[in-house]
Amino acid sequence: MNEKLEWYHDFIDRNYQPKNSDIVALFYFKPHPSVSIEDAVGRIASESSVGTWTTLSTLDSRIYEMRARAFKFTKTHVYVAYPLILWELGNIPQLLSGIAGNIFGMKAVTDLRLLDATLPLEYIQAFKGPEFGKDAIQKIFKKKEGPLTATVPKPKIGMTAEQHAQVAYDAWTGGIDCIKDDENLTSQSFNKFEKRVELLAKKRDQAENETGEIKDAFINVTAETHEMERRIKLLHEHQFKYFMVDVVTTGFAALQSIRTLSHDLKMAIHAHRAMHASFTRKPTHGISMLFLAKLLKLIGVDNLHIGTVIGKLEGKKKEILAMKELLLNPSVQEIPELRLPQDWGNIKGTLPVASGGLHPGLIPELLQIYNTTDLVIQVGGGIHGHPDGTKAGAMATVQAIEAYKEGIDLIEYAKSHTALQKALEKWHHIKPV
Repeated sequence: MNEKLEWYHDFIDRNYQPKNSDIVALFYFKPHPSVSIEDAVGRIASESSVGTWTTLSTLDSRIYEMRARAFKFTKTHVYVAYPLILWELGNIPQLLSGIAGNIFGMKAVTDLRLLDATLPLEYIQAFKGPEFGKDAIQKIFKKKEGPLTATVPKPKIGMTAEQHAQVAYDAWTGGIDCIKDDENLTSQSFNKFEKRVELLAKKRDQAENETGEIKDAFINVTAETHEMERRIKLLHEHQFKYFMVDVVTTGFAALQSIRTLSHDLKMAIHAHRAMHASFTRKPTHGISMLFLAKLLKLIGVDNLHIGTVIGKLEGKKKEILAMKELLLNPSVQEIPELRLPQDWGNIKGTLPVASGGLHPGLIPELLQIYNTTDLVIQVGGGIHGHPDGTKAGAMATVQAIEAYKEGIDLIEYAKSHTALQKALEKWHHIKPV
């Protein structure tokens, strides 16, 4: 065996027992046909820590002990342990530059996927986590239990600020808790951010006075970091408790910055995951949505879209439920080849958001799948496409939730609830694709 391969094998240690302080990552991998399994896993551990393609005269015994170790692997999966000293606490971009950096460009693997990583408590404690998380149900909206409801005015882009605010008012007075901007609405000429905020604040106050319920909005602040900070402060001045951000396109560094601001202003973050599927969707390459969810909870988003199982967006039931548990629970156990164990310490739970292709006829099945009321149910077209308009669509959505909570069949409940009846007449139980 030549020197180069012997060096890569220094990063394989089947006898190594990970320390409680190690970061342990789980990867799916497919070696290039010319590379053995051992050489592939050695390269993964080497390139993501202190190694390179050849032995080094500059690598002393102290640095050598910092190396990552592939301590367990099969033909398709490898567990790699990293000493905590390799990582800067509180720095998500630096973490990803290591465990999700150059290794994705190596010729030695034709496919590579970061499935999950267990983060030690010492690393976890450097982050704030959510400001409210699932406690927002009680602390912001003063409800005994969830779910919270939300809707995006549809069409999701193109409305004027005046049209947007009127649709919001109709949904709020129909019983919906929150209005949400969609991912590509920021501050376009037809719907300027400042105008939208001003009009929504007025309509929110009007709806609260009429309904006696607390209303809020997930208004999209996504922009350059300093501009996002300005927009967040404007929302705070108008007494909104939430703001929304496209967390993937914005980037982890910017998200960490505005999370600090949200703490200072005591505001909550609604996280939209636009663009995630560009690297999470392929099951053999990229980064899992589950690990992305872990990072976002760690940074401190309060709500996060994770899928519906039954809606129009791709997402497997097993992974969605694994994410739900990861977001809500103080600790989770390993699910082989999907999720590693994680203790969250004092980090609060993040509310999962179910969205994409929902309508009132699907809500009981959705709630059965999630098996919790600690979530946000977001219905867009399934509200605004109601035959009697937005307010009736909002009412039908709330009625579907009521039916589930009361244990009454949806069709039976609809007999005495006209809005729900008309929603079922249009959509039945169809599942959009």
